[in-house]
Amino acid sequence: MIPKNFIQDLLNRLDIVDVVERYVPLKKAGANFVACCPFHNEKSPSFTVSQSKQFYHCFGCGAHGTAIGFVMEHAGMGYVDAIKELAHNAGLEVPDERPAAGDAQKRSDQKNGQKVAPDLYEVTQTATRYYREQLKLSPRAIDYLKQRGLSGEIAAKFGIGYAPDDWQNLSAAFSDYQDATLGETGLVISNDEGKRYDRFRDRIMFPIINVRGQVIGFGGRVLDKGEPKYLNSPETPLFEKGRELYGLFQAQKAIRAEQCALVVEGYMDVVALAQHGVEYAVATLGTATTPYHIQKLLRLTEHIVFCFDGDQAGQRAAWRALENSLPYLQDGKRISFLFLPVEHDPDSYIREFGKAAFEQQIQEAMPLSAYLLREVGAGLDLRTQEGRNQLLQRAKPLLSAISAPTTALLLRKEVAAVSGVSQAELEALYQIKPVVRAARPGLQKTTRAAPSVHRLLLQCLIAQPALGAQLSAGWRGDGAEAEAVADVLSVLREADFALSSPALTQLFQGTAHEKTLAAAQADMLSWGENFDVDGEFAGLVSKLLDGQRREQLRALEAKGLPNLTDPERAQYRILQQRS
Repeated sequence: MIPKNFIQDLLNRLDIVDVVERYVPLKKAGANFVACCPFHNEKSPSFTVSQSKQFYHCFGCGAHGTAIGFVMEHAGMGYVDAIKELAHNAGLEVPDERPAAGDAQKRSDQKNGQKVAPDLYEVTQTATRYYREQLKLSPRAIDYLKQRGLSGEIAAKFGIGYAPDDWQNLSAAFSDYQDATLGETGLVISNDEGKRYDRFRDRIMFPIINVRGQVIGFGGRVLDKGEPKYLNSPETPLFEKGRELYGLFQAQKAIRAEQCALVVEGYMDVVALAQHGVEYAVATLGTATTPYHIQKLLRLTEHIVFCFDGDQAGQRAAWRALENSLPYLQDGKRISFLFLPVEHDPDSYIREFGKAAFEQQIQEAMPLSAYLLREVGAGLDLRTQEGRNQLLQRAKPLLSAISAPTTALLLRKEVAAVSGVSQAELEALYQIKPVVRAARPGLQKTTRAAPSVHRLLLQCLIAQPALGAQLSAGWRGDGAEAEAVADVLSVLREADFALSSPALTQLFQGTAHEKTLAAAQADMLSWGENFDVDGEFAGLVSKLLDGQRREQLRALEAKGLPNLTDPERAQYRILQQRS
């Protein structure tokens, strides 16, 4: 583990403008710098870099982060590699505080007289090392992988391991098998009687790794017959399956180099393809393709190819992927669909026919437009008025979902031609209005709701983290922004309010509050150079305290003055004087 104080020191030494300009030419625009976004195609610059606040934000695709996040996204590096790259350029040596195998559970650092719980990432990393060691000790598991055509090198690259066939294997890796973190990470299950046992038993183990190179969960596959064939970690504080893609960490560089991302269905497909030199494949994690998957991949590549089995389940998965892709299509980028013969999946196909034949299939994959038209016209007799009518009705919700102007226009033309109506008639029928692009800072004014008190408070804490010392330890509020403020305060309090703004931002990358902080920071880009953060903060705190006093008064009045205790009457008088 890289010490947090080193990350803060590194970010304090860096200038995000210098870092970004190594990859993307920037232009000065008022207090900030702008460029066409490197993560999606655009003609007008919506990518903004703030030198004073040390973060970047794209108003087009939502890309957001610190200097570390930018290098990870743009160069396709993991979290540790990005830090090492930036540290090298800054003339710093990265210290390593990685715990020895099996030591995560032994951390007993004293803080305020209490034992500190193991970091959840350390727990998953310890489990990964344990499973990998068990693979070496299991001839049966090794034989299974060899029969699937996998080499030791590929198994090591993906961190593949083995969970033995026993109920409490992990007690050998963790001295305290009752530790709550084993349940929080989904490694251990407790039954109704309170007995604990391993979630994964007698399975080949595939660590699920985020783009920072951290293990966030696991997938386990049975060696023989059994159900479920694949078992994933549950949703945990580290792992949200709808946002993650298996193999993306290993595939990032190849995806950028090939400008193609191949989305397949299973872990073994990804690993087998990598074994045969197709290193740009990723897999969804037991769920349908989500908008998050689409957005994440379109930031990396010009072309996404969905490769599904040719059976009915594969057809359903492909159609769901198409539906979820439509709102996020970008002009100039492609999405295609590859359907292998029913008797094959990517693993079996590439083993039988080889890399060249498989990549030829990718080249011949069906474009999204052709797939959409094929499916909406399936089973219809387009020689009849009724058939053409049905086609128009089926296509309407799909075409209406597309916001990419050129793509939407061309598809409307195709559907109109097939249906025997003019483009103007189709657009009138669908009541399609001209696309209005979101306004960018400095271009035009738009009417929008005033930011909430909690968002303003969050912005002040991001801008000047030391201000958090003025808020009480018991501060709390309702809503996502209020929860973000509470968690930011907790982090700041732990650091004695000594964190810098970019270090605070970096700590919340990849958490549930990442988007909330990004939205708050995007608004901060419009602050003037003389914006009075201290004054704004003082006014907000005063406003919140006034609100709390009014609530307390109402609560006391609701009890009825005759029913108040002596301490409550005294509190009531004080509140009246202050209100």
